[in-house]
Amino acid sequence: MDSAISKAKASLPQRLRKNISSYLGETIDIEAVLSDCLAAARNHGWSVEEIPVPSKPSLIVLTHSSRPTEHATRIYISTGIHGDEPAGPLAVRQLLQENQWPENTSISLCPCLNPTGFLSNRRENEQGIDLNREYRNTKAPESLAHIAWLDRQPPFDLCLCLHEDWESDGFYVYELNPDGRPSLADHMVAQVAEVCPVDRSEIIEGRPAQNGIIRPSIDPRSRPDWPESFYLLTYKTRLSYTVEAPSDFPLPARVAALVMAVRAALAAFPATKWRR
Repeated sequence: MDSAISKAKASLPQRLRKNISSYLGETIDIEAVLSDCLAAARNHGWSVEEIPVPSKPSLIVLTHSSRPTEHATRIYISTGIHGDEPAGPLAVRQLLQENQWPENTSISLCPCLNPTGFLSNRRENEQGIDLNREYRNTKAPESLAHIAWLDRQPPFDLCLCLHEDWESDGFYVYELNPDGRPSLADHMVAQVAEVCPVDRSEIIEGRPAQNGIIRPSIDPRSRPDWPESFYLLTYKTRLSYTVEAPSDFPLPARVAALVMAVRAALAAFPATKWRR
């Protein structure tokens, strides 16, 4: 058994050791990726909404219901808030093209929240603003537009934010679950471990972690600059996960990790229990 485990671990992708002080990996043509997302969405009957952003590319929201009933589960998925994290938009492109979603779900998907960041392959938007620190004291036009759209939506049962970490030794996940609902984190980590290494460090990003899972403080006073997930938890959901692929690994492995995490979360999420 030990040799089988060792062989399985050896077959996983290895860290490239190319990121030094910043992300130095592959880039993507975000316009082409978004075009593919739109084509797949329209081909499978999704609706497309453009959110105008002053002097910048519009944000896109894709929505779809899979055999909905009155009690359909509402799912929110976002990615592309950092322009140096290409695996997220590629992962949602794959998910849209595959179009394998649970029945009785209503899905809202934002495939790229920071289009200008991808044009320069940097974390921030073209004004140098980290959009994932904008959800409390908001000034960036992209975040203002996104928040205005969120405020028009009913609550979500589950929110998934897809990210990458250029420093990480493997995949990990942040869980925001203040009501102690059945956790999806262990299931996500177990599934992702089949395609990508998991960061098993006891401290990740300066926070205690266990088996690739961080459960940070959700006290708003602990985070003066809110990420998207804090805004979602405060106003739109009671269950939110930020999943982080390790961007010092080959891009296909990172995409596979994020796709697997989304699939695992949707498969494990109870459709009727713990509704808001």
